[in-house]
Amino acid sequence: MRPWLLGTAVLGTGLAAGSAQAAAHAARLSGYNQIYRPQVHFSARRHWMNDPNGLVYYDGWYQMFFQYNPYGRRWGNMSWGHARSRDLLHWQQLPVAIPESRRFMIFSGSAVVDWHDTSGFGVHGRPPLVAIYTAQPRAHRGPQTENLAYTHRSAGGSGKNYSGNPVLNIGLRNFRDPKVLW
Repeated sequence: MRPWLLGTAVLGTGLAAGSAQAAAHAARLSGYNQIYRPQVHFSARRHWMNDPNGLVYYDGWYQMFFQYNPYGRRWGNMSWGHARSRDLLHWQQLPVAIPESRRFMIFSGSAVVDWHDTSGFGVHGRPPLVAIYTAQPRAHRGPQTENLAYTHRSAGGSGKNYSGNPVLNIGLRNFRDPKVLW
């Protein structure tokens, strides 16, 4: 083999190996492969998250709702994020379940499956997934209230707010985080 041909082959192999290593390193630093990112516990793809708010098994999936700021890495714009898993190890983050509104941020609460449709939110024999959450008025003016939202889908998307909200208003500014057993 001619020396220049051998040199070109070695150089090409070295560049290809270097590119593959660089791509593998970039993959380790992105998404759920980041070096210091929790690998067993769920973490949002991006932005700020906090309290888990509803952990239920529904429609063949483990469902988890959590405090979430869909717009930034700091506290604010409180909404409920949503993720689901078949095995409690591999999670799929879904669209925001309960978004904030112009009047309220969505604080902590619970989620339950109403297996016997005692709420009347079920459709065609399908039990609803019901969220019970605290609505926090913007600028902390006015009382915190307890509210309901519900859905019939486990695949994500916004739940429907109950038209009779708030379901509990005792007039206090610090009345929050309902924990409900159904």
